[in-house]
Amino acid sequence: MPEYFIGLMSGTSLDAIDAVLVEFDDQRSKHSPPGNCRLLQSLSHSLPEKLREQLLALTLPGPDEIERMAIAEPAFARESADAVRQLLEQAHFDRDQVAAIGSHGQTIRHRPEKGFTLQIGDPGLIAERSGITVVADFRRRDVAAGGQGAPLVPAFHQAVFSHPELDRVILNIGGMSNISLLPADPEKLVTGFDTGPGNVLMDYWCQQHLNQPFDAGGQWAASGTVDDQLLNAMLSDSYFSEAPPKSTGRERFNPGWLASQLGAFPGLQPEDVAATLTLLTAKTIALDICQYAPSAKEVLVCGGGASNTHLMTLIEKELEPMSVATTASLGIAPEWVEAVAFAWLARQTLAGKPGNLPAVTGAAGERILGAIFPA
Repeated sequence: MPEYFIGLMSGTSLDAIDAVLVEFDDQRSKHSPPGNCRLLQSLSHSLPEKLREQLLALTLPGPDEIERMAIAEPAFARESADAVRQLLEQAHFDRDQVAAIGSHGQTIRHRPEKGFTLQIGDPGLIAERSGITVVADFRRRDVAAGGQGAPLVPAFHQAVFSHPELDRVILNIGGMSNISLLPADPEKLVTGFDTGPGNVLMDYWCQQHLNQPFDAGGQWAASGTVDDQLLNAMLSDSYFSEAPPKSTGRERFNPGWLASQLGAFPGLQPEDVAATLTLLTAKTIALDICQYAPSAKEVLVCGGGASNTHLMTLIEKELEPMSVATTASLGIAPEWVEAVAFAWLARQTLAGKPGNLPAVTGAAGERILGAIFPA
């Protein structure tokens, strides 16, 4: 019998809530979609600009944080419930057909070194407004077990994208970039970690200088010239030399970090900084893949960065002769992979199955993730 789950994802880019309706059917044949997982419907629900600003402000320390969160969290939950309603309307599905919603929530603080991570989004309110069971707060159980709480998607990548004969890397480029290393040999451990900034710094720089949310296709960056001195200075950040497991976020790679890097290089043209930031993302990804997955034959890209043609070209150049494509070649469009992953994680939770990979997060062992908020 097929099961239907909804996944909700809002990442460090804070541009929208991605909502997907997913069918899982363990009885499908070998000709079924990867991992017996079929994406039925998807939509991107834009966040109101005021709410986006409120959430963005909460990612860094500031005054009256609890009071400000008391305003932003229920507003974000209402937007999440609206996304679910729109998704079901478009799919012509009834809420009673859906087993659960897997809601990532919005990360406003990630401090695994202090045993703390916080994703807000009031899953109780989403359950109340949608009439559907919600599974949420996936990261904290892994952190409680000594893990990073991130990345969580490698377990999904293993279930859906593994190949029996080829070592693969799944590269997710969202606000941050993370990789999942999928060995063909089932006896070898799947590993993965955050490589560093993905789109977050590029998007910020574009917003500041072009008043656009992102550099479409990387065209602006492609018009600039990389400054090697700036690039080397940024690459000297200690995060890039840390051994995994590791994870990061806006707490580290943010406008303040960028300003500190640019301080020693006054007078650079904005497009040259854009070019350098884009190569920073490509190079840090490639360095980690080459170091930790030298036997990989394929790199499959998902996340918003897969739409950045210039970035993809740089990654391909850095990784030659590895094959670089997007997850669309395996049946799931790159922009929806993370949301589908949280639908899968919700299914794992309801089934009483673990959702983390200790070799990825550093947790003491496998754990059933998330809290359940019944309809």
